[in-house]
Amino acid sequence: MQLPRFLSSPLLWRSVVLLWAGVLYWLSEQSKLPSLANFGGVDKLEHVVYFAAGGMCFLLSLRLAGFARSNAAAIFFTMLFCSLVGGIDEWHQTFTPGRSGGDVWDWTADTIGGFIGAVFALVAERWLTSAGTTTSAAR
Repeated sequence: MQLPRFLSSPLLWRSVVLLWAGVLYWLSEQSKLPSLANFGGVDKLEHVVYFAAGGMCFLLSLRLAGFARSNAAAIFFTMLFCSLVGGIDEWHQTFTPGRSGGDVWDWTADTIGGFIGAVFALVAERWLTSAGTTTSAAR
């Protein structure tokens, strides 16, 4: 199955990362956020899922551009990116009325989400490259 060529564009994935970061900034500016569910730890799950999505897009932007050729380097840089963004986000929330920010467990969930997103992105990259859109940076 031939996929649309734009899916293999690093610029697409960089743009999605910027959009993801913009939405994260906007979410951090909100004094109160609705939750999708109401059980203990749901906020940590939300952090993991959101940062997995951002990490996945970040890794795809790296690999499809030919950077971070080894899987270990790609995962490391993705986790570092998500950890830094998560830390800045927690700091940003300390200035938002109604938000506490500075939660080390939220930051940990962000970093774990980055790892999960990186692993999924490696699978997605293989799928994108095997579907005939581009040549993988790992090959």
